[in-house]
Amino acid sequence: MKKPLNTSIKIKEKLSQKDYDEIHHLESICLKKDQTSLKLELDYKLSRGKWNREILNVNNEFMYYENNSLIGYMGICQFGGSELEVNGMVHPDFRRRGVFKELYGRVNEAFNKRASDKMLLLSDHHSLSGQEFIKTTGAIYDYSEYEMYLKNTVNQTEFSNKIILRRATNQDAREIALQNAIYSGITFDEGQITLPEDEDKNGFTIFIAELDSKIIGKVHLELNQGIGGIYGFGVIPEYRCMGYGREILIGSIVKLKERKAHEIMLQVAIKNSNALNLYKSCGFEVTSTMDYYTVTKE
Repeated sequence: MKKPLNTSIKIKEKLSQKDYDEIHHLESICLKKDQTSLKLELDYKLSRGKWNREILNVNNEFMYYENNSLIGYMGICQFGGSELEVNGMVHPDFRRRGVFKELYGRVNEAFNKRASDKMLLLSDHHSLSGQEFIKTTGAIYDYSEYEMYLKNTVNQTEFSNKIILRRATNQDAREIALQNAIYSGITFDEGQITLPEDEDKNGFTIFIAELDSKIIGKVHLELNQGIGGIYGFGVIPEYRCMGYGREILIGSIVKLKERKAHEIMLQVAIKNSNALNLYKSCGFEVTSTMDYYTVTKE
C-alpha cells in the first residue's frame, strides 16, 4: 500500500467557512465519481459554528491533507442525544492508501474520550468503498434509512384548520425531548434536552402540532439552498391512525413551499412501514438508502 507524501491531519471542534468550502468541494468530487449519497451535515455544522461562540471541548472535524489539498474527511455529528453519527469520504484518486483508516483511528480516539457510549458509522448501501471499510472496523449493522424526495404534487386541501403547527419555543423543550424518546423507543433522559430556539439558529425550526390546544405531535423543518428537509416527525400514540399524521406532513410541505423550497426530502427507517406508506401516499419516492452500523466502547 503506497503511503501519501507531505501529509497532515487537521482536527477541529467546528468548521470554518474555509473548511466548509474545501469539504464541500471534495464531496462534489466523490458524489460525481461514486453516484452514491453522503450525510455530512455540513450546513448544520457551519451554521452552528457561526452563532455558537462557546468552546466545545470536543473534536468533531478530521481533515486529511496531501500537499495542502484536502483528500480525506471524517466528521462527528451529534443531534441532542447521546449517539454520535460518523460519515466521511476519501478522494477517489487517493483510496486504498490508508487515509480512511488513519482518520477513523483519530475519530475512535475522540469517541473513547467522550461520554457517549454509542457511535454510528454511516454508509450508502451501494457504496462499495464505504461498506468495505466498515467491515474492517468490527461495527455491527443496526438499521437502514431511506432518503425520499417529494416527486408528485400533494393535495394541500387535505390540511384542515383543525391542526395548528406553531413554532416551538424554549418552553417546549421538555415536551420535544419526551416525544423524541417515544419515537426513538429510548428512555427519556433529562440531560438530553435541547432548546428549540437554539436549533432555530442552526437552521432547524421545530413546530408543535396542536389539536384543540392539545399537543399531538411535532415536526422539524430545515431549508438549505432551496432544499427543504422534514425531520423529527411524529404523532403521540393516542392520536395515531386518525389521519393527523397525514395532515401534519402536508402542513409541513405547505410551510416549506411557502419558504420557496424547490425540493423537499425526508428520511425514514426501512422497518417503519406505516410511515413509509404515508410518505409514499403523499408523493414521496425513495432516492437512496443509508446503512447505520454501531460501534460501542469496550
